[in-house]
Amino acid sequence: MAPRRTDVPLWPIVMAGGAGCAAITALAVMERMGPVDAALAVLAVAAATAYAIVKGSAAGDADLTRAPPDARLEAREPPYATLVNILPDPLLVIAALERDDFTDRRFIFANSAARELLQIREGEGRLVTAIRDPEVLEAVDEALFGAMDAETVYETAGAQGRVLRAYARPLGLAMDGAHLAVLVLRDETEARRLDRTRADFLANASHELRTPLASLSGFIETLRGHARDDAVARDRFLAIMQAQAGRMSRLIDDLMSLSRVELNEHVAPAGEVDLAGAVGDVLDALGPLAAEQGVTLDVSLPPPGAARVTGDRDQIVQVVQNLVANALKYSSRGGSVRVRVEAGLTAEAAAQGSRADTPRLPLLTPDHSGESYAAVRVSDEGPGIARENLPRLTERFYRVEGQKSGERLGTGLGLAIVKHIANRHRGGLSVESAPGQGSTFTVYFPMSPAGG
Repeated sequence: MAPRRTDVPLWPIVMAGGAGCAAITALAVMERMGPVDAALAVLAVAAATAYAIVKGSAAGDADLTRAPPDARLEAREPPYATLVNILPDPLLVIAALERDDFTDRRFIFANSAARELLQIREGEGRLVTAIRDPEVLEAVDEALFGAMDAETVYETAGAQGRVLRAYARPLGLAMDGAHLAVLVLRDETEARRLDRTRADFLANASHELRTPLASLSGFIETLRGHARDDAVARDRFLAIMQAQAGRMSRLIDDLMSLSRVELNEHVAPAGEVDLAGAVGDVLDALGPLAAEQGVTLDVSLPPPGAARVTGDRDQIVQVVQNLVANALKYSSRGGSVRVRVEAGLTAEAAAQGSRADTPRLPLLTPDHSGESYAAVRVSDEGPGIARENLPRLTERFYRVEGQKSGERLGTGLGLAIVKHIANRHRGGLSVESAPGQGSTFTVYFPMSPAGG
């Protein structure tokens, strides 16, 4: 049981109860809670507040200053905390005395969702230590000192950024004269991502499918015309049409794959994968292709279970398959593709690469670098990539000049898929390459607790 504070003043309890009722009312207005549930919740808060007022004058029997931080935070939480903590939306109660003192805005309560989202460790503190977005702070000021409802869009930074709609509602004055407001953050990341994915898919599909469709239409028209009775031309045109249809099929498959990954990119996977085993399965599948092309696979894998990562096995296999298939595509007969799996690396060591004399660029860096990572490095002896082209490699449909035609033609989506899957896994991606020196792509994933 958490220790109780001695000599509890009554006005914070009244303020806390009022804030709780107002917060629940605000959620009901925003249709995040049904009217019946909201009425019951307000009654519960009012009853808890009344009970706290009656009991609040009794002296506690423990000294909070000697309690651990978690116990002190629990002891300071207002009577409605348990109720509000179960709400899925981040919620903060904010107080301020001076309009012109911007450091005066303080959050006096943050529910569990807010503490997790904003990395809040204390029961109260300056608002700017939790949220620095000027538009959100302005909306809070409108609620505090303008007694007006306000809302804005708040986007968090980082590789796994989130889109939040911030609602600020006034709560009136506290007994000490402080202005009060409630700030609620509603996560719109998935809805925004869905809209963007749908729009991007339609735009990309229409753009990329236009050329092969025009080509098919032209060949069909030719075959229906003067080439109708020309057996040689007919066979040649049909072969080209089959290749174009195959390219459209691959393009649609890659677009669908990319759309699925982007849609769930903000949801980290929870499974466990033996990275060495996944890489081994990919190499077994691509071995016949490498033999057909006359390319040697040079493989170095740790013992089974030494590189266990947190992830989705199918997606990790897709990442490795894309990287190895690319390496084979740009390798000449008689060359080799090197595949290495390394475990127990820091994020910096994983991204550092293996070629000291070759330009290196991180294409994706994880937000949290304190974990242990396992990396897959795929190196080829192909033509290499100029430094100016490296930053654009993971753009959709981007292909390096000179590699946009011929046998190496692809959809231009493979590395974009790799990047988004690595981002969903909270991992990283880097490239090392220079003209005439081949390329090395490194993708790394957080190791699971058992594998770290």
